[in-house]
Parts: sequence; C-alpha cells; structure tokens
Amino acid sequence: MPGSLESLDVSVQIPYHFRCPISLELMRDPVTVCTGQTYDRSSIESWVATGNTTCPVTRTPLTDFTMIPNHTLRRLIQDWCVSHHSFGVERIPTPRQPADPILVRNLLSQLSSSSNSSSVKVSALRRLRGLSHDSEKNRNLLAANNASQILLSLLFADIGSQPSEVHLESLAILSMFALSEAECFYVASDLDRVRYLVNLLFHSSIDVRVHSAAVIESVVAAIRSAELRGQISSVDGVFEGIIGILNYPLSYPRALKIGIKALFALCLVKQHRHLAVSAGAVESLIDRLPEFEKCDAERALATVELLCRIPSGCSAFSSHALTVPLLVKIIRKISDRATEYAAGALLSLCSASERAQSEAVAAGAMTQLLLLVQSDCTERAKRKAQMLLKLLRNSWPHDIIAITDDFPGSDVVPF
Repeated sequence: MPGSLESLDVSVQIPYHFRCPISLELMRDPVTVCTGQTYDRSSIESWVATGNTTCPVTRTPLTDFTMIPNHTLRRLIQDWCVSHHSFGVERIPTPRQPADPILVRNLLSQLSSSSNSSSVKVSALRRLRGLSHDSEKNRNLLAANNASQILLSLLFADIGSQPSEVHLESLAILSMFALSEAECFYVASDLDRVRYLVNLLFHSSIDVRVHSAAVIESVVAAIRSAELRGQISSVDGVFEGIIGILNYPLSYPRALKIGIKALFALCLVKQHRHLAVSAGAVESLIDRLPEFEKCDAERALATVELLCRIPSGCSAFSSHALTVPLLVKIIRKISDRATEYAAGALLSLCSASERAQSEAVAAGAMTQLLLLVQSDCTERAKRKAQMLLKLLRNSWPHDIIAITDDFPGSDVVPF
C-alpha cells in the first residue's frame, strides 16, 4: 500500500476512522482542522486549494485554515499497518511536517544580510536545503519568498575565486528548483556565469557536478532565445562535462536522470550537435541506454535520433556495433514515443548505410516492423516503420518481400 487498496488482501477491512472522509483511503498524514474533523493532509489541502471554504463533513465554514497533525491517530494507523503486515499492508512512514513560513523567511533574511559571516550563511543554507529536499510544498514556500533570486546572487558572488561552501550549498538548493524565465536569462546572458557552471561539471564531487548539470539543463530548457541557447551549448567543456556525468562508473540514478536531461536539452541546438558527438555522446548513449527508466529512455532515444540527423552523428552510431541491434530490440518495448524515436534513428542510419540495413535485418527488424505497422502505435511511428520496410526490401529474404507489397507510401521525409 499505503494510500491504495489495490494490493490488500480482500479479507482486510480498514477501520472506518482510519479512512480519510474525502478520499476514503487510508490516511498517511492525518491532520485536524478547526471544526474538529480529521482528514488526510493531501486531501484537505487539495479541497482548500480548489476554493472550498467549508468543512467537507460538517459543511460549516473553515474560520481558520491551520491544520494540526493528529499524531495519536497516525500512530494508531501505523500500529494497525504493522499488525496487518501479513495481509500485504505496508506501514505508512512518519510524515515530515511542512516548513514554518516564519522560519523560512528568517533563514532567507540571514542569507541576504551582508553582515552575517559565511558560517552563519552555510548553516542557514543547509537548513533550507533539508527543507527543500523534504517536499515540493516546502520548495513552493521557498519560491514564494524569492529564494531563487537570493540563491543565484550567492552562487555567482565572487565567481573568480574557488567555489566556497556558500556557493556549493546555494547550487545544491537551486538544482531542486524550476527557475523562472527571468532567472534563466540572468544566468544565460552572462557567459562568465555559464562558464562557472560548466567548470563545476568537473568538480571532484559527483554531487556538485550533478547539481551544476541540473541548473544548466533548467536554464537551457527554459530560455527562449535561440542565440543564448547556442552560446551555452558552445561553451568549451559543456558536452564533455555532461557526458562525464552519464559515464559515472558507480550506480547513481540521479546522475543518469540529470545527465540525459541536460544532454537532450543541449542537443536541441542543431548547430552544435557535432560537439556532442566529438565529446563521446554516441558511446555513452548506447552503453547507458539499457539502464534508463521509461521517461529517461525516451529522452535518450530522442537524443539518438537528433544526433543521427547530422553526418558525424550518423557515422558514429553506424560504427558502433551495438547501435542497430539495440534499436531493433527496444523499438516496441518502452512507449509509443520511444518507438517513434527509435524508428526515426533507424531510418536515418539505414538511409545512409547499406551495412546498417543488413544489420537491421539480421537483428530481426522485419518482424518488429511488421508487428509495428499492425499495432496501435502512433501514425508517425507507423509511417516511419513503412518507410523502413520499403528501404530494407533489398536486404530481405525473397519470401518476406511479398508480404509488404501492399504497404502504402508515406509523406515523411527522411532526416
């Protein structure tokens, strides 16, 4: 479980007073409102956020929107979960309490004061980092108090010197935020700030490198100016730093996630994709592709397709022995979007190389493509599959060619 009844043994009955009156599910974080009624925090917060000003049970006005944690009920729920573990019930974790707005404002005030020492600022930053890590609600509270602007000013203060703890703690917090367009412009419009972030991609700490990559990705993805995006992607070392994160030898899921997001964002700048190829993006993508989770695998395949659209990228992928077999293997395994990207990459590779055509056929592409055109995938994926089938005809056994004679043409132009 918890919070869901799907995994429960059908013989288990959740006590009525353990269920949230709004969601009717087991409460994870019970809170009591001014009317004396108890609800799951997420449910009552959603109720209030949609404009409701009455108690869902009593229908009386909520004169005070303070939500008091019901620790006694939460402990009773946890004890009940433990006693019913054999029935598939998992113990709900003890929830972290939301940050106190007054505390957050005081901490940010400490950061803004020029009279405070570095040690005071580091202490405040670490507390804010912990609060930001706890929940999205806390991050929203910080954002509402202009935390990003304060943190950016700290991060880029005295960037000519070696990074201090104030710099690195500020960076760590910023990596958890989605920066506004104005804040992204503040970073992107100054090449010294961009170069500072790129230099941090080579820091001795992998955490610092990942935090810097997260901020770079946030800026590149949000900035509207094609010129500024191009300036960032052309900074010396940016691709090498991002690919170095992807190639980190130890298991570090966040490094993979941030690394591929940043690489994809940078590769959207067409004129500098060759820099990604030169930095080793092809080998990194193919080697790491089986390790990505769904959404990240989609980004990785999208990046493969983007790089296959330029001659150097297409040549590099064709030269890698695992590229075509891997694309054929996963073309129908991840998602409709991933299927489109994989088919597009294969189409580029096979259009440029007869060897790639032979490798695709040897890897079983005809079976995969025939199944693909008969599936419920997107029309774009089907059109790419049809084009691939026609392209590969000369490499197919004669008894297979007849099957495809009736396939319609496609208006998709090869990359």
